[in-house]
Amino acid sequence: MPQERITRHKFVRFTYRIVEPESGRVLEQVDLPIAYVHGADSGLLERLERALEGKVVGDQVEVLVPPEEAFGPHDPALTYTDDIENVPPQFRHVGAEVEMMNDAGDVRTFIVSKIENGKLTVDGNHPLAGKTLRYIVQVQEVRDATPQEIREGRPGMAGPVLH
Repeated sequence: MPQERITRHKFVRFTYRIVEPESGRVLEQVDLPIAYVHGADSGLLERLERALEGKVVGDQVEVLVPPEEAFGPHDPALTYTDDIENVPPQFRHVGAEVEMMNDAGDVRTFIVSKIENGKLTVDGNHPLAGKTLRYIVQVQEVRDATPQEIREGRPGMAGPVLH
């Protein structure tokens, strides 16, 4: 029996790694399969979805994705530096997450990215913003999506979708 190929309205489950192209350093690895419905406006990166077209279980796909198609460019306006004394003690370490609200009431999470010379820097950009990334995807399952999955654009019992 031939294997099912990834085409429109197929349920697809895969694992992936995100690798820094220059160094080969693994930035993110997901071993618990993620699922989506192919061609159903699932929110999967478009370049990645195109690369998966026609693949079968066991196939591995590598895709180079520029910042504008992944997490966007790094926005310097989302990086702030202040004297460390102006920051509450619980946030005075690299990696601390700080929620801030703007005048419009929008909340964004900032991460303490640097502390030096009595100054603390927080960054509201996604940690992978501004980077070209290599996605290495391993196809785990391909089947017909149910009518409900097609309508909703996502599997009924799946985890997060890769954005």
